[in-house]
Amino acid sequence: MNQCPIFFWFALFVCFPFVQGCQNTEIVDDKENSPVMIDGIDSGYQHSGLSKYESTIDLNLVRNTSKNLTNLLKEFPGDTLSDNRWTRLYKDTLGINIQYNWIAEDNLYHQKLGVDIVSRNFPDVMKVNTQQLRELANAGLIQDLNDVYETYMTPFTKEVMYQEGIDPFEVVRMDQKLMGIPVLESSVEAVQYIWIRTDWLEQLGMSPPETMDDLLEISKAFTFEDPDQNGVDDTYGLAVTQYIWDPAMGLSGFMAGFNSYPNLWLENEEGKLVYGGIQSEVKDALLALQTMYQSGEIDEEFMFKDGNQVSEQIKDGTIGLLYGEQWASFLVADSVKNNNKAEWGVFPIVTNEEDKLARVPIQRKMNEYWVVRKGYEHPEAIMKMINLHLEMNWGESAEYENYYSTPYPVWQLSPVTPFPPLKNLDAYLQIDNAVANNQISNLKGEAKAIYEKMDSYHSQNDFNGWGWALTYGSDGAFSVLNEYIENEQILLDKYVGILSDSMGERKTILEHKKLDTYINIILGSPIETFDDFVQDWEKMGGEEITKEINDFYQQLNSSY
Repeated sequence: MNQCPIFFWFALFVCFPFVQGCQNTEIVDDKENSPVMIDGIDSGYQHSGLSKYESTIDLNLVRNTSKNLTNLLKEFPGDTLSDNRWTRLYKDTLGINIQYNWIAEDNLYHQKLGVDIVSRNFPDVMKVNTQQLRELANAGLIQDLNDVYETYMTPFTKEVMYQEGIDPFEVVRMDQKLMGIPVLESSVEAVQYIWIRTDWLEQLGMSPPETMDDLLEISKAFTFEDPDQNGVDDTYGLAVTQYIWDPAMGLSGFMAGFNSYPNLWLENEEGKLVYGGIQSEVKDALLALQTMYQSGEIDEEFMFKDGNQVSEQIKDGTIGLLYGEQWASFLVADSVKNNNKAEWGVFPIVTNEEDKLARVPIQRKMNEYWVVRKGYEHPEAIMKMINLHLEMNWGESAEYENYYSTPYPVWQLSPVTPFPPLKNLDAYLQIDNAVANNQISNLKGEAKAIYEKMDSYHSQNDFNGWGWALTYGSDGAFSVLNEYIENEQILLDKYVGILSDSMGERKTILEHKKLDTYINIILGSPIETFDDFVQDWEKMGGEEITKEINDFYQQLNSSY
């Protein structure tokens, strides 16, 4: 099998500049993959995964939609989800005629699909969640896609799939059968940063944090030293929402500062996996948060406020410190619109561990899969569509302005929307290199579009580019991510498998129990409550889940 090594995905930077991925030279040199024109597309290689059917085939799908998609279609009069540039491309280039059995709103999609599964009335290809995948595979209702993987996945698609640093297909193998194609998301996009009102730091004569002690001092100063200089006691030290694992204004980055990783499976010294949510280090983080809450550094009503409500507090200038993902730049931008004196900076998360950098936790993101119903004659059709979508947006024959952004996000009109997990970091690296070498004219595709947004802010004071600059600029979020990678700070979730039946039944209950326990301790419950929670977690299924996960982990490792 030709594939990238199963290492941390950041090892890809060693393979090629700008994260082009690892490619086995045996593939590249093979005569079958020599550069030719395929159906009018110069893909850079000839491959069955981009070949056109002699006679057009029908492919029945179902899909989810949203208000954003409805608004997007208004920009293209005459187009529909069933007839647009992507459906026409699949038909003209691959000979695949897309037909939808139904289209449902996002929140109803899996519910409606579940009804179809129960009634055994489902389409040729469908996007399913983990539980649905397990049910369909156990019932023998979907196909083994091993041959599709081996024959029809292009080398470029393989490069993209292995940017997550694992073999994503091992996750969906059951009894040596490949039961689905992962809908790959980007784990690296979920890394946490610290976002701080730098004008407040300057007002108080403080510097960005280098340790957790520094951060706790900043939180106190932002609460008690009137950083906005309005003479009113109306500011808080740290943004926190009722769901403490929110990707922005959540606490996973804060807790990592205490070597606490409540949502990861970690490998211990014996090579066994243990659940981070029940480890003793969690207590140190919870005690620190309890102290902050009791002193008034955290909003006393945070447990009643969702992300929208807390973001309004940031917009109004009452909170100047939060943890969040790279897109938090656009969240904090509203505070700058409200107050042109507001300034923000993005910084790496910190720890108190002496002479060490913080470990940055990342959960695996693999929750949906493409599956093919038993009996469908063209199981490779979905693979061909995935190949073409990647090729037309990021491959050698890419037409970014036609198929990704016009500047409207037309990629969303496609029924399949795969993307390279490292594409945004790749864009940052390309921009950074172009700026450093005065080669802006060489930028193309997504990197070019992002640079133009930033330039509109810097040269024309177009505020729409402000968030882009704070994410992709020389001191932006992706510059910090690049440091994380170079310093080997990334801590990946060690478990990547599909939930077993018992795990699926108990995981939700255990997660609710964990969330309630953590919040109650922050609010003032004795820290001993955590020890009681650990015992309950094990009795309520955690012990059995741990055994199942370790059995799978040992089996997976023994195959390499």
